[in-house]
Amino acid sequence: MSAEAQVGLGDKLGRMRQSFRGWRGQRPFWGGLLTLLGGIPIMYFPYANLTLGTMTIRMATTAGAGSLIIGVLLVVLGLTMWFQPHSRIFAGVAAILLALVSLVVSNFGGFVIGFLLALLGGALGISWAADKPAKASAKGRADRSDDGAPEPAAAGAANGVSGTTDDLSGTSPDNGTNGRHRAG
Repeated sequence: MSAEAQVGLGDKLGRMRQSFRGWRGQRPFWGGLLTLLGGIPIMYFPYANLTLGTMTIRMATTAGAGSLIIGVLLVVLGLTMWFQPHSRIFAGVAAILLALVSLVVSNFGGFVIGFLLALLGGALGISWAADKPAKASAKGRADRSDDGAPEPAAAGAANGVSGTTDDLSGTSPDNGTNGRHRAG
């Protein structure tokens, strides 16, 4: 490959990486990934043959179908967190409930590995909040110094001409009430 071809490939790879980073930031990516990964051991271990030397251990139980269903549902819930982030709370709660059920149904939740991954993934899915872009107005930019802190004149102007607060609700500590309301 020539040097020009490598530069073009690096630029394309950099754009793809930035695109993926933007996509990942708009959804509960890690919660979905951990939920998806939690479903794999839950549905795999009941059908696996583990071999230790000459001894074969088969973990097949009567709950094999239940384990398969729980594992597939966890994978689907992980994908739901990725591709439908607005339903992340439902998917997170369902993942936590399925992880708890897998303790009883599926060999202690895929030997606790799948249980912990699905539980943590569901919790991350519930707790994720989208970044809201800060709307900076022209006035907001003009009132700030270079380090981002409001300038004293701008802070005083927001509170009123004399520097006193215009808060008459009785909840401001500046007006002496400290959150206590007057009756009457």
